Amino acid sequence: QVQLVESGGGLVQPGGSLRLSCAASRSLFSFDVMGWYRQAPGKQRELVATITNGGFINYVNSVKGRFTISRDVALKAVYLQVNSLKPEDTAVYFCNARQGLWDYWGQGTQVTVSS
Repeated sequence: QVQLVESGGGLVQPGGSLRLSCAASRSLFSFDVMGWYRQAPGKQRELVATITNGGFINYVNSVKGRFTISRDVALKAVYLQVNSLKPEDTAVYFCNARQGLWDYWGQGTQVTVSS
């Protein structure tokens, strides 16, 4: 059983920053890809950023230059540093881990950007 536990969300003003964390229950190298997705109210879940087992990183265009995905293999954690936040970044952010045909999800952490 794989567990992914997110933390770090909250309420922040436009232009602010947060650091989201995802703690995995087993080695990050057991997954092919890990990433962050988000789902805003009334919208479909969308990809935000991914990092492969080999360290290749990908971002959705709307967050490039503002968000940074990273990992700490020893701590079995993946992070998403979110800077220059905009109201349209408001969403529940989910950690994802993919192993072959299997997808694992965390429970999500709410990020609200509002003045």
